[in-house]
Amino acid sequence: MFFRGSRYEHVADASIAGPDGRTIRYKRMRFVPAGGTARLALVVQDGDRPDLVAWRALGDPEQFWRLCDVNRVLRPVDLTAQPGRRVAVPSRTGDG
Repeated sequence: MFFRGSRYEHVADASIAGPDGRTIRYKRMRFVPAGGTARLALVVQDGDRPDLVAWRALGDPEQFWRLCDVNRVLRPVDLTAQPGRRVAVPSRTGDG
């Protein structure tokens, strides 16, 4: 259901019986890891998007969610909304 590397990849699946007897499958709640370690900071440039910052910082534009997690940003667009903002970058191998 989710691609490899997705923020939901390691979230457990669950199911419940619906009122009509059908099985409804879903992902359990994903909690943002506490205390992610940042290895450096990156400055947001004019015109940056979350995917572009993730490409520069992590080498993978689909990992923008890791930047959101370590910076405690709920909406990815808020990560790059203000040029000049310093964005913490998580370690390439760590969870945070």
